[in-house]
Amino acid sequence: MKRLEAVNDFVIKFANVNGSGSASANELFAKAILRMGVPVSPRNIFPSNIQGLPTWYEVRVSEKGYLGRRGGIDMMVAMNPQTWAQDLSEIEPGGYLFYDSTKPMPRSAFRDDLHVIGMPITAICNATYEDARQRQLFKNILYVGALSMLLDIGALEIEQLFTEQYRGKERLLESNVRALHAGREFARDHLDPIGLRVRYSKNVGERIFVDGNSAAALGCVYGGATVCAWYPITPSSSCAEAFQKYCSKYRVDKATGTNTYAIVQAEDEIASIGIVIGAGWNGARAFTATSGPGVSLMTEFIGLAYFAEIPVVIINVQRGGPSTGMPTRTQQADLLSCAYASHGDTRHVMLFPEDPGECFEQAAAALDLADRLQTPVFLMTDLDIGMNQRLTAPFKWDDARRFDRGKVMTAEELEAGRDFGRYKDVDGDGIPWRTLPGTHPSKGAYFTRGTTRDEYARYSESGPHYMHNVQRLLKKFATAATLVPQPAVRVAAKPTRLGVLYFGSTSPAMSEALDALSEVGIHVDAMRLRAFPFADSVAQFIADHDAVFVVEQNRDAQMRTLLVNELQIDPARLSPVLHYDGTPITARFIIQSITQQVLAIAVRPVPKPAKEKVS
Repeated sequence: MKRLEAVNDFVIKFANVNGSGSASANELFAKAILRMGVPVSPRNIFPSNIQGLPTWYEVRVSEKGYLGRRGGIDMMVAMNPQTWAQDLSEIEPGGYLFYDSTKPMPRSAFRDDLHVIGMPITAICNATYEDARQRQLFKNILYVGALSMLLDIGALEIEQLFTEQYRGKERLLESNVRALHAGREFARDHLDPIGLRVRYSKNVGERIFVDGNSAAALGCVYGGATVCAWYPITPSSSCAEAFQKYCSKYRVDKATGTNTYAIVQAEDEIASIGIVIGAGWNGARAFTATSGPGVSLMTEFIGLAYFAEIPVVIINVQRGGPSTGMPTRTQQADLLSCAYASHGDTRHVMLFPEDPGECFEQAAAALDLADRLQTPVFLMTDLDIGMNQRLTAPFKWDDARRFDRGKVMTAEELEAGRDFGRYKDVDGDGIPWRTLPGTHPSKGAYFTRGTTRDEYARYSESGPHYMHNVQRLLKKFATAATLVPQPAVRVAAKPTRLGVLYFGSTSPAMSEALDALSEVGIHVDAMRLRAFPFADSVAQFIADHDAVFVVEQNRDAQMRTLLVNELQIDPARLSPVLHYDGTPITARFIIQSITQQVLAIAVRPVPKPAKEKVS
């Protein structure tokens, strides 16, 4: 039987039981390969309960540096009998099944086209350890040891990771190293060699390994945030927790030891956004981290911030919905709810980072934009970016950079007699001037309310005053399109009339898919959307192509809807490519979907828009 053979290019998936301590061992496995200079991209797929349900950990090994999910599994480490049939079905023909062979399995339980590797892990642990917890935990280290031998992963790399993890806890260090080598020795003495191998490389370079939530939190610190209010919700909680960790290091007055930040765990999401709006109104840079259900609860307050023109940042780490949906699965399904959050006519700025590097950059940029535009700004990440560690370029920060506080009138300007109308557009960009509380003892005050007012913040229910306000907000939204991060374009190797639009966490799989499509002669120009409102170049990109695919991770083609609605695009020109099962999109899914649609277009060409007649 043919077997899969590959060096530094394969996918291994671990099937475990949640709460078994497997996550740290699986992460250790991934980091050891990384220490060998080979890029890896791990994804933790876990249930929404504390323990007992199935959990998976998928590791993509790619010397070429592909960090998205490929699709398909080359080796399955099947440690959970509950998911045995499902796990076996995912393995590529000729692939490998590694399992605990303590309990005999009937031949019918295996596939004929797989190479089976059995190791009596439970029996070894029962014979070696008396403590039940140790037996469970060291099972994981045993299989990591066996895999390291089978795959040629250096033991020194894993031992170094143990040393870092258990510094000051030598007893734990020694027992883990002993279990590691027990697994390696068993594989050496009892298991046949396999066709997958890790070889030392130098393709990691200076890149760092970090998750998006931590990166966004650090971006908020560098971007000047001093207030965070939040309510715990998966998958965003670690963002606020990371902000607290970084603030305790970087937001403490060295002379007095006084904290120069405030972090409030509110009683609910409504209270958290209220606190953030209050802080923003007072001049602090403030943010909240939440997910879709939290945004749903916040919408009335978000509308207040939009209409009263108060700067706030909302980090939305998207998850599966609707309702509580799949809280530990990923999607890009909050686009419409955030773009138009609250009742009435609202439009909100959204930023779409593709990786932790951009989470850092765009979190800081969001705070600048919120101040400059005096409006809520959404940083739209998702579980795949937020909670999974990813290789990214080292964060960069210009120490000469100054925060953009926008149009804030000073006491000197007020004292000089400058006219102050809180909601008056004096510059033609739709953005009024504001003052901060306490700026001047007698000038620059105004009343903040969610009801209609005139240019000088005086209460009014006049229709013309209302229309003037909301029309000016539209003008401000148009200004935002020139300030947000602009799209990134990748031109195909050959001229083409096909285009693709994508954004956010879809980016890694999309990059690989574009390479593969080009190899089979399907050339596609690509544009990565980095923000909403859309730049003028987005409409031009669509106009320049006969057919444009819109790749996104939701059921209802929400980005496509935004494009049609905001740019007045003929829907027939935008072909959806939709992935929404809660797992991160794969390169294979994108390749298959686009290939099928290209073949259909070849048979039935997409009609070009009719040319306007000139009378």
